[in-house]
Amino acid sequence: MKLLSIDPGYERVGIAIIEHKEELTDTLLYSTCFKTSARIPLNERLKSIGEEIERLIKKYKPSTLAIEKLYFSNNHKTVMGVSEARGVIIYCCSHLGLDVFEYTPSQIKVAVTGYGKASKNMVMSMVPKLIKMDISTNSDDELDAIAIGLTCLAYEKFST
Repeated sequence: MKLLSIDPGYERVGIAIIEHKEELTDTLLYSTCFKTSARIPLNERLKSIGEEIERLIKKYKPSTLAIEKLYFSNNHKTVMGVSEARGVIIYCCSHLGLDVFEYTPSQIKVAVTGYGKASKNMVMSMVPKLIKMDISTNSDDELDAIAIGLTCLAYEKFST
């Protein structure tokens, strides 16, 4: 089974493709931090995100999306943009037949570290210990996406 895992945003989108096989270590097949330019309008940025998600779904053929739930922030402009990006991502995945699972930041911290108030550094240090990574990850956004995917695999029971 392949899982598309996303740390949503409209400037930076952390993306990971994880392969899960029963009784084997999960494997990271692909990860990236997809970036859009602040110089283009939000609608074009959202379109670009949707196109990239569709491209990856067609290439890797995942059956499931794991995505982080939005949590409230004082910056309403950022929250709205991220919310719109999440909508585009969830629509693309649902439209292409993927099952969608959403997780809060505290659920992700519990699944990866065992502690719901873990620091970002604690989560980042645990990720490489929980998954086979032959790929070097270059950004926190990628590691966040991988952590979200690991959360999905911890909470949901998938048969391969």
